[in-house]
Amino acid sequence: MEASTHTVTNQAPPLLGYDVFTSDRALTEAVGRHLAPDLLAEAREELALLGRASGSAQVREWGEQANGNPPRLRTHDRYGHRIDEVEFHPAWHRLLGRSVSAGLTHAWDRPGGHVRRAAGFLVVSQAEAGHGCPLSMTHAAVPALRAEPELAAVWEPAALSHVYERELRPVAEKPGALLGMAMTEKQGGSDVRANTTEARPLAADGEYVLTGHKWFCSAPMSDAFLVLAQAPAGLTCFLVPRVLSDGSRNAFAIQRLKDKLGNRSNASAEVEFDGTTWAHRVGEEGRGIRTIMGMVAATRLDCVLGSAALMRQAVAQAVHHASYRSAFGGPLVEKPLMRNVLADLALESEAATVLGMRLAAAYDAAGTGGGSDADRERALLRIAVPAAKYWVTKRCVPVAAEALECLGGNGYVEESGMPRLLRESPLNSVWEGSGNVQALDVVRALRTEPAALDALLREVGAARGADHRLDRAIRGLLVELADLEGIEARARRLTERLALVLQGALLVRWAPPEVADAFCAARLGGDGGAAFGTLPHTLDLRALVERARVEV
Repeated sequence: MEASTHTVTNQAPPLLGYDVFTSDRALTEAVGRHLAPDLLAEAREELALLGRASGSAQVREWGEQANGNPPRLRTHDRYGHRIDEVEFHPAWHRLLGRSVSAGLTHAWDRPGGHVRRAAGFLVVSQAEAGHGCPLSMTHAAVPALRAEPELAAVWEPAALSHVYERELRPVAEKPGALLGMAMTEKQGGSDVRANTTEARPLAADGEYVLTGHKWFCSAPMSDAFLVLAQAPAGLTCFLVPRVLSDGSRNAFAIQRLKDKLGNRSNASAEVEFDGTTWAHRVGEEGRGIRTIMGMVAATRLDCVLGSAALMRQAVAQAVHHASYRSAFGGPLVEKPLMRNVLADLALESEAATVLGMRLAAAYDAAGTGGGSDADRERALLRIAVPAAKYWVTKRCVPVAAEALECLGGNGYVEESGMPRLLRESPLNSVWEGSGNVQALDVVRALRTEPAALDALLREVGAARGADHRLDRAIRGLLVELADLEGIEARARRLTERLALVLQGALLVRWAPPEVADAFCAARLGGDGGAAFGTLPHTLDLRALVERARVEV
């Protein structure tokens, strides 16, 4: 018989058994807004299926198991042969297999493919963020591969496949393949032009051998990697397969796996190429950065989406807890100050989702070929992706921390899942270029690509006249842009303002009035504080919280 002192009361039930997609109003509205009507029914059905799985107890348990049992490096087999393989918990393979089969590496040239994939990526990342890395890298490798049609013909179908095949074999023998990336080196970091890995050409056209050490290799269990190395004509992009066409292993020595703050289920590695590592050139010699930038831009958008997913999950957990927990004579969610905190967090989450999905729609529109509309969308991506990557990923950490605090001591305990979200939250700000790299990329676009600024101003201009605070913020941004003196030192300030104006314009156009009003007041009008929970009390805070609530 249970002792009376152990009776459990006033605890929120676990947030399980719900549809992650359909319960997210901002996301479902974005899908309906950006997809063609003839695609909507099928897409919603697919995403709801993925959403139910991602909110299920089983898939959440897989996420916990994958994080509790990080990958292990096996450098040699039992006989002493060098194999350089990474072993994962079975839960990792289940998560990755489910996401690949859902088409989360398949967006290019698929009608509405980027919007559908972005929504799915946002959904599955809430169950477990770590397995998003190979999904992102594989998806993003496609535009780089297309610089070398011969390689694309072999590798693109495997990358776009809905079949997950974990064994390392020649790509011709596999129904599907994953790709990773290895750019950074210990002496250069983000300054990839300082790379020292050497590429020596062989007799056959396009074939080289590499010598060097990569400080960060993403998804080292993948079938192939895009790598930057110094060829005779300069920095060049290469494809390095793990297994060669004759079935032999390529020289790809994994020296160690990184012991990371978060992202524990995913492997990141240091690798070495020993002078016999075979590689095929991708694009022209000396044009490596230009070739690989298509991949980098696509992974940057996934950083935005991944952060939006973490924010959404953190907010959903906080609102859920406050809805069931009573304190000081009533439900927490009904307390005016807690409601202010939750509304503020929900506002940040929705702004991130709306911006990420708009950029995914721009990818779909940009891929339609020529024409002024497609050109404008490509130009918008050039400036909006680094701005969004800078701002949204930086907002993820304070959102996760404040949401954890909403659960009090319960949130600080591993079983709540909130510490895992908090440890994951800085990741996307670091990967694919940290904050300074993104801000300087925005400055570079402003200086060298006038069409990018024009596309941005057209985008925010579509909302002018609807809110006086947004109009004032747009004018302030134009003043900032008119003076490029000392722009590098204030690149972060400029990028932040640009991202906020873009988010405000999108919310004014598409979000419910109470959401747009709150954002313009607190984020553009100066009527909010530095911490969450400082929204003006005159706003419709209850509506913001109810919009973020998950019904189980």
